[in-house]
Amino acid sequence: MKLTGKWIEAGHLQQVLAMLEAGGHQALLVGGCVRNALIGAAVTDMDIATDAVPQRVIELAQAAGLKSVPTGIDHGTVTVVAAHEPHEITTFRRDVETHGRHATVEFSTRIEEDAARRDFTMNALYARADGTVLDPLGQGLADLAARHLRFVGNPDQRIREDYLRILRFFRFTAWYGDPALGIDPEGLAACAEHALGLDGLSRERVGHEMRRLLAAPDPAPALAAMQATGVLAHVLPGADSRAIAPLVHLEEGTAPAFLRRLVALGGEDPAERLRLSKAELRGLEQIRAALQSDAPPAALGYRFGADPAADATLIRAASLGQPLADDWRAPIQRGAAQVFPVTASDLMPGLQGPALGARLRALETRWIAEDFQPTRDDLLG
Repeated sequence: MKLTGKWIEAGHLQQVLAMLEAGGHQALLVGGCVRNALIGAAVTDMDIATDAVPQRVIELAQAAGLKSVPTGIDHGTVTVVAAHEPHEITTFRRDVETHGRHATVEFSTRIEEDAARRDFTMNALYARADGTVLDPLGQGLADLAARHLRFVGNPDQRIREDYLRILRFFRFTAWYGDPALGIDPEGLAACAEHALGLDGLSRERVGHEMRRLLAAPDPAPALAAMQATGVLAHVLPGADSRAIAPLVHLEEGTAPAFLRRLVALGGEDPAERLRLSKAELRGLEQIRAALQSDAPPAALGYRFGADPAADATLIRAASLGQPLADDWRAPIQRGAAQVFPVTASDLMPGLQGPALGARLRALETRWIAEDFQPTRDDLLG
């Protein structure tokens, strides 16, 4: 089996692979790029695995006139820049000791040892520069074809190596698993058994995984399984996944949105637990405020903006099990496009201070209640 496509034929990638091979080393694409190429999904990250140790990679890059950056040299990773494109090259590794959050590794010259320490069988696939696919464990290709997401080897051992793999298990299930096949029972049981280990992870790492999980086309089955196993309670105490499936159904034709789905999940203090950015926190608060409002759709769009109002409408309908009309967005967008025709200067100098603010609010309330129809002259007359 061979991979094809412009991505693998790219000159900068082939240059880096050839650099390693010319130095007498293996140069193999690994992980997500191989997996995605095999199933026809978009290829983004192009990670390279090799039996060359980091210092040797740096020497080969220098000899080839390429820039190298020791981005993760303690773990065997060197970034080589070719044609302004970065290429992460990591030496084959084997785990010596694991700590639940990171591992102590030794470099290896065997692809089998490198494959054995990876998380899931469908991620333990490699490809040569000519596209020839390698499956060192003899399981990855079959599992990928069946869309069967499962751990490499013993699930308990894989999770004890890094408890973040619990969240990765649900995230990859949401993106690559076959819903008809269900979730791998051995992996699910191991995730439930070790859920307490999530409490020791940095919230940045947890937030990163949750963002990617909630961005999946349909994360509902994975989130339901997370809740059933107690995993979700460790990530977002109080969260409830029941609204996610109807929300995904109502979202048809709408791009998935992390904050929309996060608000639908609920839970305690997501801003802190997932380390939301200031912009994300503002977006979260806007959606929540729109949800708490009983304003009609057009007024909702005006008060909170088109996107937060639409998100709140979707969440409310999903939570209540209500359908939405085909043109439900139209009044929200109409309201969001409105501009209040009266300004403070229109009421000055007659009014100032609190009285000015109160009069503006009263006029705006009337204007909204009358569906934005009154003109400036109507309101000031």
